[in-house]
Amino acid sequence: MEMVHGGKIILGLKINLILFYIGAAGDCNISVSQQPYLEVDYTQEAVTIQCSFSTAGCPLEKPMSLWFRYGAHLPENLCLHGCRNERGKFIVHEALAQSQVSLTVNRVAFNDSALYICGIAFPSSKEPRAKRTGEGTMLVVRETKLLGKKLQSFLIALLSLLSIYIIGVLMIFTVLSKSKSNTVRNKETEDSQKKKSARRIFQEIAQELYNKRHVETSQQPEKGNTYENRRVLSKYERP
Repeated sequence: MEMVHGGKIILGLKINLILFYIGAAGDCNISVSQQPYLEVDYTQEAVTIQCSFSTAGCPLEKPMSLWFRYGAHLPENLCLHGCRNERGKFIVHEALAQSQVSLTVNRVAFNDSALYICGIAFPSSKEPRAKRTGEGTMLVVRETKLLGKKLQSFLIALLSLLSIYIIGVLMIFTVLSKSKSNTVRNKETEDSQKKKSARRIFQEIAQELYNKRHVETSQQPEKGNTYENRRVLSKYERP
């Protein structure tokens, strides 16, 4: 943090020197304000840094807007040629009548994290306050939101796959349950038929035994009577 503060002081001195060599003469006072902190996700296509200013006692000419960047390396002078190309890395938009200027950073990357300083100057004035800079906007490009999106996408995909898996398992379980039920039912039917068949055979055998026994029982008296009759006849036939 001390390093950044020291860098801001050095950068301010350099910017003041640059602004000093721009100016000429007059009584002018400028005030510049910027958003102190701006955090973005690097998946954004572009980010715009706003700068507003006010003037008092300045020449009627249009002021000049300047942009500087202080990052991990040496301070950079941005948009010395105006940055009007919409396809460029930086684009400057000026609404001087509304006392507004902005810097758009395209194709945001991690190395775009830096302190962006807006400067306003009237070249024809030598007054110290006719060349002023804001305190800068600290732009921080982070990956956390991207990781959040990736994690969210991963969780959605995982939940989708899990849902498909659960549906598949339920379908397989349903098919196996029906198949098992049919098998048990068929087995029960087969066992029932076997029991009925065995019962029928047993009944037939019992009926056959009963019939034989009944026949034998009914034939025994007849045999006894025949024997007695034969004995009586043989007795009377003797002389």
